[in-house]
Amino acid sequence: MPAKKILVVDDTAAHLQQMKEIVSEAGYQVITATSGREAVERTRSEKPNMVFMDIVMDDLDGYGACREITRDAETSDIPVVFVSTKNQRADRIWAEKQGAKALISKPVDSAVIVENLNLYL
Repeated sequence: MPAKKILVVDDTAAHLQQMKEIVSEAGYQVITATSGREAVERTRSEKPNMVFMDIVMDDLDGYGACREITRDAETSDIPVVFVSTKNQRADRIWAEKQGAKALISKPVDSAVIVENLNLYL
């Protein structure tokens, strides 16, 4: 059985690389995007099993991208988990309202990333 495909979205190269390493070491195939707009396009074209997404990005932020992904009939069943420095209670509530399953705080803990992979796949 082929490895499940995970889309990792972040506009900061170092964060993208760190997440890519954590997810691939956990045994998953990783695809990446560096903007919210690209995340929506890659989700539609690649149909990943799950999306880890930053919130603060240019062009289309993570909240907007998550809304598009979770409200599109073709991609609405794909779980989106935010990975962000925004981790106040209000951020968590807003993330949930956009359709996200969870919000993980940066700097990331690889165990928390793997725990979310196990939880939502």
